[in-house]
Amino acid sequence: MDYSVVTYGALSIVIAGVLCIYLALVFWSPPPIVTRPSEKFYRSRSSPDTPVPLSELDAPGEVDLTVVIPAYNETTRLPIMLATTVAHLSQQSSVPAPKRSYEILVVDDGSSDGTAALSLKLAKEEYPQCDIRVVQLEKNLGKGGAVRHGMLHGRGERLLMVDADGASRFEDLELLWDAMDKLGPEGSAAVAVGSRAHLVKTEAVVKRSLLRNILMYGLHTLLRIVGVGHIRDTQCGFKLFSRAAAQQIFPAQHLPTWIFDVELLLLAKAQGIPVAEVPVEWHEVAGSKLNVVTASLEMLRDLLLLRANHILGRWGPVVTLATDRKTR
Repeated sequence: MDYSVVTYGALSIVIAGVLCIYLALVFWSPPPIVTRPSEKFYRSRSSPDTPVPLSELDAPGEVDLTVVIPAYNETTRLPIMLATTVAHLSQQSSVPAPKRSYEILVVDDGSSDGTAALSLKLAKEEYPQCDIRVVQLEKNLGKGGAVRHGMLHGRGERLLMVDADGASRFEDLELLWDAMDKLGPEGSAAVAVGSRAHLVKTEAVVKRSLLRNILMYGLHTLLRIVGVGHIRDTQCGFKLFSRAAAQQIFPAQHLPTWIFDVELLLLAKAQGIPVAEVPVEWHEVAGSKLNVVTASLEMLRDLLLLRANHILGRWGPVVTLATDRKTR
């Protein structure tokens, strides 16, 4: 037997297999998130009909805080969430908080129920004292795409992503803020994430369906495998980023889907950005558009794609906007 022929044959099969896997990965991976020209503008109370250009993340921060609210068909839940948000930020909350300059950026993720129009109406009639800006995406990207868009155009020294359903208690922003202060000096890259892990044995989680709890534990196992097992709750929609951290993380984000939070945390870990996990209050709110089974299968697919792309070097940290600005 000619062992050289066997060796070359086996090697050819391995190479062909690797090539097929790589091509499959390229085929199944989501395309780059594209920002359309109209999406680079916002409307507000002072300019409801004439769009105004958005800011860019590589510009210096202009306010203390940007609140990014991804919203898809949220005419029912968004008004309640905005009320609690504005109450706290305007010092009307019962929870003491320092006075900060802020903006609220509602990113309408291709809604069909008039979410953008309602947001503008609320900004004009209910909260004329607030800087509420409304951006409309032409097509539905997914929660991750909407959050990314808001973060890339926020003006805050710190940027908070928060769900439109109001499931998180907005006053817990102060807990995240204090945790970030402890991570490093002002202006440094840092992330503070809200966590519901402490609620696992409480009624908030115990009363959920058996299927949801089984899927939750399965997801936690997968997260340990992909490298973010140090964060007990990756999916809480209440996360605070310093501007420096946002500049390093969001330009490198690829996933627009539900599992995008994991990608953000992996990018932070890869760049040595400290992350604090902070227990926050949370309650389930009716009206979720998440199909648990379908979303779980999509999350599994996207986790595999995410890990494979990072291992092969197709995705990962990029040269940061902050670095680009210094070298211009």
